[in-house]
Order: sequence, then C-alpha cells, then structure tokens
Amino acid sequence: MEAINTVGRRKAAVARIYVNEGKGQITINQKDYKEYFPEERLQYVVEQPIKIAEVEGKYDIKANLDGGGFKGQAEALRLAIARALIKIDPEKKPMLKSNGLLTRDPREVERKKAGQPKARKRFQFSKR
Repeated sequence: MEAINTVGRRKAAVARIYVNEGKGQITINQKDYKEYFPEERLQYVVEQPIKIAEVEGKYDIKANLDGGGFKGQAEALRLAIARALIKIDPEKKPMLKSNGLLTRDPREVERKKAGQPKARKRFQFSKR
C-alpha cells in the first residue's frame, strides 16, 4: 500500500495527512497526538473515525496541522482521517457518513463591517 494523503479543513485550520500501514501511531507536526492535544476531548475527536471504522492499530498517520485553534485543528484532522479511511476502504463510507464524519463544517467567522464595532453589532442609535 502506498501512502494515501488527504486534506481536512475546519474554520481556519488545515490538516494535511499521510496514511501508511503501521502500528497505529498518530504524529502531528513531529509530536505524538497525545502530546499535541493534551485535552482528552480533543484526543477523542481525533480517534473518532479510527474507532468507528474499527481500524485501531492498522495505520500510521503523519499530519501537518496549520492555522486555527486547537478545536478547529482537531476537527480538521478528524475529517482528513475519515476521508483517508474511505480512500483505503470505500465500504466504510456509510458507517462514517451516518456518524457525520464526512461533512465539512462550513461555519466560519463573519468579517467585520465598516462603520460597526463587530460583524453584526451596531453602534447605539440616537434619534436626537
């Protein structure tokens, strides 16, 4: 099996991953994923597609994460892993899709508008 690479995005975060056969190691920016994401809930987000597809310990994943915050990066990585697992075995697609792991979350920060303090908030209106 040659290396499979996919991309996952969420908010401003981009995850580029390379999947090879291996022992189940996940490396993010040359660090172990448990070191990169010390919070257990973010580790759970990263592990979700692997557990749902029932492929624990079969593939090594090398990821380059860039942009965004920790949560956005973890969710971008989750999408990238789910996409890679489908490239490896297309029969896993219904399982991953039913759990919502193949949907790219489109929510982004709305830009600030001129003449307003924030994107939608307006300065106080005074009639007189």
